[in-house]
Amino acid sequence: MKRIKQALAAAAVSMAMTIPAYAETTLTVHYPMPGFFKDVMDTISKKFMEENPDIKIQFANPSATYEEGIQTIMRQAGTAEMPDVTFIGLNRLRMLNERDIPVDLTPLVAKEGDMASKGFSENILKLAQVEGKQVGLAFATSNPIMYYNADLVRAAGGNPDVPPKTWDEVIALGGKIKALGDGNEGIDFRWQGDDWMFSALLFGAGGSMLSEDESKVAFNGPEGQKAVDVLDRMVKEGGLPVLTKQAGEQAFVAGKIGFAFQTTGALRNTIKNVGTKFDLRTAHIPLIDPVNGKLPTGGNAVVILTKDADKQAAAWKFAKFAAGPYGASVVVPGTGYVPNNELAAASPDYLGTFYKENPLFRAGLEQMPLMQPWYAFPGSNGVKVTQTIVENLSRVVEQSATPQEALDDAAADVEKLLPRS
Repeated sequence: MKRIKQALAAAAVSMAMTIPAYAETTLTVHYPMPGFFKDVMDTISKKFMEENPDIKIQFANPSATYEEGIQTIMRQAGTAEMPDVTFIGLNRLRMLNERDIPVDLTPLVAKEGDMASKGFSENILKLAQVEGKQVGLAFATSNPIMYYNADLVRAAGGNPDVPPKTWDEVIALGGKIKALGDGNEGIDFRWQGDDWMFSALLFGAGGSMLSEDESKVAFNGPEGQKAVDVLDRMVKEGGLPVLTKQAGEQAFVAGKIGFAFQTTGALRNTIKNVGTKFDLRTAHIPLIDPVNGKLPTGGNAVVILTKDADKQAAAWKFAKFAAGPYGASVVVPGTGYVPNNELAAASPDYLGTFYKENPLFRAGLEQMPLMQPWYAFPGSNGVKVTQTIVENLSRVVEQSATPQEALDDAAADVEKLLPRS
């Protein structure tokens, strides 16, 4: 019996030496907008853990919006509640960096070597840089596009195969769609929540948010006046009703709105929700100035927060994987965002044939050369600045103020919120 016990003990020791023992590292990951990203995050994390069995990904409660996301991280910074990794709206990276919250990825990028061979070109890396510091890696990038109901366009006398290319054409056709009656509306323009779609009009007119030295507001110049005038005309002439973001999306997918303007990131959900109710099409968003106009880059970046060395090493692996070609190949078809990784966009192993087979996704891809950074206001009042702009846009949509009054009031209020030199 003693020999049997000794043999069993020896066998147990032998088995322990042959079975790999993983010192598991657990990363807590936070992300925003679960309606867009839950399935995407689940898929990416599952694949990552299969390839890295020594790292476990657990998710913190997601935030409903980018704005809620940054406020959550600012509250949790330096506490035990702060996640190890987060995904932050590109326009809020500056605010996070000014508080010295994120880990500087610059040394990790340098140590990695040739990031371009992994699909991270200089232009892509710059999307998540603040004053030359690599604050994160761009994960999901988007631009605003035009969604339209081809059935309503046809019913109003338009040609859905030749979508409108100017705001004048959009507004004229939107008015005709509203005139069809039966509860139809011409346009839904996603002005609520943040300043991104205002940026689409402002940048599309060749304008900018602040002066070059960032000491003064610039969005109330001629370009900004053109931007709010277009919004005002959408209401008065184009059939833009006063709707919440959710109500506008619901009305569009129900087939009751002709044109919807919002992020390409909503495309997958829109396709699913429209189903076979009507002929859904997409096209480029018009530019007020077709020569000098640009578009804001929406989306978010993966940011490392943990100061623990072991967790930082695991988080860097996860960040590269999520923002790399596999992650992009999940994000694009799963949402509608444009590829933030050049290897994913070109390789047949990832998205090389995707756009040929899915023409609704092409509008966002074709607009990529027009993309410029989503402007990040300086100082600690970035969220208040955004709220001020949105509140004044609502006055235009609700017709409680003229475009000039709303623009002047927004400029005066934002000027007070800028850092004092």
